[in-house]
Amino acid sequence: MTTKPETSTATDYVLQARNVAVYYGGFRAVKDIDLDIPRHQITALIGPSGSGKSTLLRCFNRMNDLVTGSSVVGKITFNGADIYDHAVDPTEVRSRIGMVFQKPNPFPKSIFANVAFGLKINGFQGDLQEGVERSLKAAALWDDVKDRLHDSAQKLSGGQQQRLCIARALAVEPEVILMDEPASALDPISTLKIEELMRDLSANYTIVIVTHNMQQAARVSDRTAFMTMDEDRAGYLVEIGPTQEMFTNPRNERTEAYITGRFG
Repeated sequence: MTTKPETSTATDYVLQARNVAVYYGGFRAVKDIDLDIPRHQITALIGPSGSGKSTLLRCFNRMNDLVTGSSVVGKITFNGADIYDHAVDPTEVRSRIGMVFQKPNPFPKSIFANVAFGLKINGFQGDLQEGVERSLKAAALWDDVKDRLHDSAQKLSGGQQQRLCIARALAVEPEVILMDEPASALDPISTLKIEELMRDLSANYTIVIVTHNMQQAARVSDRTAFMTMDEDRAGYLVEIGPTQEMFTNPRNERTEAYITGRFG
């Protein structure tokens, strides 16, 4: 695998977080986050359970807005624009920054209808059949389902369902895909297919993945960010860097302790 070079200028970052904190009511779940996400690379968020990885991920497309009592402070920009500005429509943010969840969640509809839904909500005016085929091909699922597009999506295997959810996310033509443990519920063969798909997609999309599987982070990501918890249970970013360096020569002793299994 050839690792993409590190970016060096602000214009190369599609997402940037500055002094971000997330609250659920009075509880501060994440604090002091400064993070840059390079365009067309895979950034992995690793760390122990409860360190705020998924909470931070959901900040990037305002999914935390849907959690009662949650609030985000600080600044997150997408292509330089503040996504939490009052004039910004969260729905528009989510159409440009898609999300794939831990457990495959296909709609109880046909394979075709699942992907067509993504196209329709984006106001797609072209040939629906062509659009569905394009999205399924991008998710490396077309060959598996082209002869049964009108079968229930729930008849697919777990790995196929997850690729279908990725196809549905791709249908709205996002720039960024957020993945929250996308392979944790899958068998090793399906996991490998998802990992190969992520590498292929990173040529055209920016991907941020949360994973507890450090081997997976090492295999698929260009950069890795390590998060842990402080004494107040708030998650924070310890360090971020090129994945190879993070796993072979981490700068922080807490990162090294986690990667080597001494805690976590």
